[in-house]
Amino acid sequence: MTRYLLRRTAILIGSLFAAAVVLFVLLRLLPGDPANALLPVGATPEQIAAAQRELGTDAPLLSQFLTWLGNVFTLDLGNSLISTLPVGDEILARLPVTIPLTLAAFVLAVLIAVPVGALAAARADRWYGPVINAVAQLGIAVPAFWVGLLLITVFALQLGVLPAGGFPPDGWADPAAAIEALVLPVVTVALVMSASLIRYVRSATLDVLGADYLRTARALGATPAQAMWRHGLRNAAVPVIAVLAMELATTFLGAVVVESVFALPGLGSMLVRGISQHDYPVIQGVMLVSTATVLLVGFLGDLAQRLVDPRLLHRAAS
Repeated sequence: MTRYLLRRTAILIGSLFAAAVVLFVLLRLLPGDPANALLPVGATPEQIAAAQRELGTDAPLLSQFLTWLGNVFTLDLGNSLISTLPVGDEILARLPVTIPLTLAAFVLAVLIAVPVGALAAARADRWYGPVINAVAQLGIAVPAFWVGLLLITVFALQLGVLPAGGFPPDGWADPAAAIEALVLPVVTVALVMSASLIRYVRSATLDVLGADYLRTARALGATPAQAMWRHGLRNAAVPVIAVLAMELATTFLGAVVVESVFALPGLGSMLVRGISQHDYPVIQGVMLVSTATVLLVGFLGDLAQRLVDPRLLHRAAS
């Protein structure tokens, strides 16, 4: 386990470095210069050169990258070109919106998908088994923003029971208002995520139900529920854990769309604002934090798989 943990940690660090390189290079390939954000229309060449020297964009790319990477290691993501505020502080201020949205939607999606997916597999010979599968497949094709707009129309505009968007100015100092503001975004993300999770849970459960060890347990006198609990649950959980980690990472990245629909002051709206204003430090900071989160979730998902099924450690060692 220690050898695997060290090797997987090295891969995580290497992936973070590669992601930082790709992010830096791709932003520099975009047309324009970050210095333009500091200049008015019709700026003279002298003003442009002065702004480039101030930001350091006139230095060689390698020098710029090493300077930025050194700042990242000290947790300094730079200052916004527009607001001049530290990007790291602004990200920390917005995480209390994005993280509860992501985690609550993830938990709700799991609570929906696991029993529904298992039911669809256990009752595949009944009429509602294929119906659940068809509805889940249809749900995968539905975009999150459409679900959000539909929920806003029904519960905010027509029924008036929930707010259409926004977040209380005091944030979580007013827990009731904050939770109320997140209900529709959480349900939106959970419904979209649970559609794909239901299919994965159904597929994993069907594989377990047809396994020889489960039939053997039944032949030895165990009830279907006992056989599934003692022998099938762990085997079914291994592939589902990988999917859960991927879905959690996707949900975090998908906050860009959902937060824009519901006007939430999270990382998604911060990224959209940075792109529209060509604010390179903001774009770099949000994308780096998002990428690191995705890689870390994948890392934890791999570890969870090995804890659930130690056989994977022996396969990796061999």
